Amino acid sequence: MDEGADNGFNHSQTKMSVTTKTPLSAIAKAFEELSGFLGSQTKDQELRLDNFCEACSLVSVLFSCLGLAFKFAEMEYVAKVHCLYIARNWNQVHDLVEASKTYATLENILDRDVANDTVKKPGSHSRNLRRVRQGLDLIRALFEEFLSTDDYYLKDAASTAYSQVCAPYHTWAVRTAVSAGMYTLPTREELLQKLNETDHTAEKKMRRYIEASRPVIAYIDKLYSSRKIALDW
Repeated sequence: MDEGADNGFNHSQTKMSVTTKTPLSAIAKAFEELSGFLGSQTKDQELRLDNFCEACSLVSVLFSCLGLAFKFAEMEYVAKVHCLYIARNWNQVHDLVEASKTYATLENILDRDVANDTVKKPGSHSRNLRRVRQGLDLIRALFEEFLSTDDYYLKDAASTAYSQVCAPYHTWAVRTAVSAGMYTLPTREELLQKLNETDHTAEKKMRRYIEASRPVIAYIDKLYSSRKIALDW
């Protein structure tokens, strides 16, 4: 192969690697769009449920990459996002299109549960939304810990993130199971391989998610606090 052809191949290969869409890039972009909307919204604009669920569904792959330690989070998070997606009306299960007609926004979900005094009832949309919010915050905290160290093992980073976000709301049995599962976490290198990232590319995308998720999480918290619903559950 002559030099020109070789250079052409290398250029094509480089371009392909740059434009390859990874789970982290999709997540970062989705939450930047949500954050951008919240930053530019007018008084009458509210965050749509379908847009929120689409972004949240992308995050589930991160939990599956973390193994048994975060199996509780994967099972709960994915289930709650799915419930928000289909959004049960009291007598009937709607598909996504029908759900978005019934519950167009996150505010609609909370207002309905407040009116029916079912905000904290197991299976209610408001409770599901609260758990999804914790999942988003857990990933944010994990990314922050991941970027603060070069440790080969993720146990300390994951343990700190879990202790900050989820442990205060979990029973002793769940906390014990999570603690035992921390020893099954993938190594730093294994996680990056699963996500199809390098340290350099992952850092940029994780920082994008960290910054973009903060206003989304704050927005959800404000939905509860503005309706005088405590956040300690």
